[in-house]
Amino acid sequence: MTDQLQKITNDQCAAPPARYDDLKVLFLNCTLTRTPLPSHTEGLIRVAERIFQANGVETEYLRPVDYELPAGLGIDMSQTDEWDRDDWPQIQAKVDACDILILGTSVWLGEKSSVCNRVLERMYGYTHQFNDKGQYRDYGKVGACLITGNEDGVKHCAMNILFSLSHIGYTVPPQADAGWMGEAGPGPSYMDAGSGGPENDFTNRNTTFLVWNCLHLARMLKDAGGIPAHGNQPEVWDSGCHSDFHSPEHKR
Repeated sequence: MTDQLQKITNDQCAAPPARYDDLKVLFLNCTLTRTPLPSHTEGLIRVAERIFQANGVETEYLRPVDYELPAGLGIDMSQTDEWDRDDWPQIQAKVDACDILILGTSVWLGEKSSVCNRVLERMYGYTHQFNDKGQYRDYGKVGACLITGNEDGVKHCAMNILFSLSHIGYTVPPQADAGWMGEAGPGPSYMDAGSGGPENDFTNRNTTFLVWNCLHLARMLKDAGGIPAHGNQPEVWDSGCHSDFHSPEHKR
């Protein structure tokens, strides 16, 4: 963390508008690189993690590439004839337990990593399940993303990731993406000596804004008990209650 970012963090953490120590954030680093080899995306994730931790937030970090994640939309693909092992359910349990989910990814061919795509696919496979209010299961959770690479693509990847999270029920705050791109073509990556990545003011600003906007939104959602369960319950719709869909202009 740069001196500038440390000062901002210290000043704002000294007088935050609320307490956040009952929140939990999960970082899924969708790098293609398995542990223990270094990940440049992890370097940026750790910047965000330190700000969360400075506010008492519980954090957890893992790399999905370290796990056996079969292709498919099943809850547990090991229960199918296609696969003998599926580690996704244990990751999904961690997703279910967090208030804030942040997906990290590197950029390859202008797109998010194949691991990131697999993660979103497996999350999508759970969307037929509902929460205890009868909404889709991920209502009330906050989603964001962090991206690194050596080619253009931060905004394109963020657009896709944040839409995917929103589509399955996550609430996306303002400035929910941050990233660092090195010079186009071969060259130093984020954590390489002389890259300028960790010192980049634009990246550090956006990462800081991302963290605080996730904190603010998660606080509001948790205090409100999530998204109100009105007009957004699939089984209520299926039962025939269409929540003023037919003629709202005649409502009295």
